[in-house]
Parts: sequence; structure tokens; C-alpha cells
Amino acid sequence: MADQPHDGTGHRARLRRRLFDGGPSALHDHELIEYLLALTIPRRDTKSLAKALIAKFGSVGALLSASPDAIARAGKLSESSVAALKIAEAAALHLLKTDIQTKPVLGNWQALLDYLHASMAHQPVEQVRVLYLNAKNVLISDDLLSEGSVDEAAVYVREIVRRALDHHATALILVHNHPSGDPQPSRQDIQLTRDIIAATQHLKISVHDHVIIGAKGNSSLRSLGLI
Repeated sequence: MADQPHDGTGHRARLRRRLFDGGPSALHDHELIEYLLALTIPRRDTKSLAKALIAKFGSVGALLSASPDAIARAGKLSESSVAALKIAEAAALHLLKTDIQTKPVLGNWQALLDYLHASMAHQPVEQVRVLYLNAKNVLISDDLLSEGSVDEAAVYVREIVRRALDHHATALILVHNHPSGDPQPSRQDIQLTRDIIAATQHLKISVHDHVIIGAKGNSSLRSLGLI
């Protein structure tokens, strides 16, 4: 996968000018990765390497979301090169999360879905998160509750309720991902949601939704009429 050293300064200058003049949309996916890699591999053709990495992981999102070890192995990359890719992921997630931290979540739903998809859709194991909200439906805390095997994560109703009380939350949104990519809810997903609703009702804590994230999209149990 490694390429022979060569002088790509002219090509990289053209990429840089296109980025400055046209913004992020002016570059193709592989060109974004190519330029990031060029920052730490200054005298090597990173175009074919970028294309090979995207092909290996399936998409830019999956590449950036992969573990540092997986990226390093796939591209035979140094720690500095892997860090360049992971800092791009971190910056993107920070920007997306900023959009949902100061505004009521229910009125900013697409921004929430964009953030959840970017942070969870390509995770190799199932994660369960709970978004705790205040009386104005502004995010108080985004808690990772559990991280399981490739197809399941242990979820404890008592722990969800305890954290809601600790955060003084008046509402919550359940979120988990399906590593299979299919976001359709299972019977267990539906039953868990109903159990949590039953446990929080007498505490006057609303369960707004249970969102399931997959590489193929997302689903909402409330939109599906399941809660």
C-alpha cells in the first residue's frame, strides 16, 4: 500500500487553493484524507493511500471512526499520521456537538441526529448512551452507559434512573447503535424503552425518544409509534 517517495508539492498546493477558494465541499472524500496524510507524510504520494484506506473501511466516516490501531495496521501508518486522521474526527464531533449544547434538543432534532450518526454509526460494538435534558430540553449530559460486544450491550434501568436524578434531569433520550448497520428496533429495544418509561413516570422524568443509529440510517421509536 505504501508509495514511493515523490514531490507532490504542486498537487498539494492546488488542493489547498481549491479548499481555500471553494471550502470543504470543493474536495472529494479521498482528497480530504490525502491532504491530511500529506501533513505528516510530506514526500510521499498520499492519493493512492487515501483511496485504499477509504476502500478498506468503506467510507470516510468509517475510516475516521476506526480505532487508531486499526487505521495504523490498514495503512502501515505512523502514530503521527493516525493522529492527523483522528484529530479531524475529533474536530468534526466537537463542531457537531456544539450545535446541540445550547439549544433545545427537540427544536434542533436534525443537528442531534447528525451528531449521533457521526459519533456512533460506524462503531464496531454496540454503545448505549443517554442524553439527559433539563426543563427547557437543553442537554445537561451525554452519558455513555454501556459498551458491549458486537451485538449487545447491558442496559440497567436502575442506573439510567439514578443518573437522571444525579443530573436533576426532567427528560431523557435513549440512544444506541446497531453495528450491523440496520437501525430497525428489535423487540428487546422496544421492551427496554417501555420499562424505562414505566420506571421514570412517577418521578416526572419524560422519555422523549429512543433513537437507534446505524450506518444505513436511523430510526426513532416515537416516530414509529412504538412508544
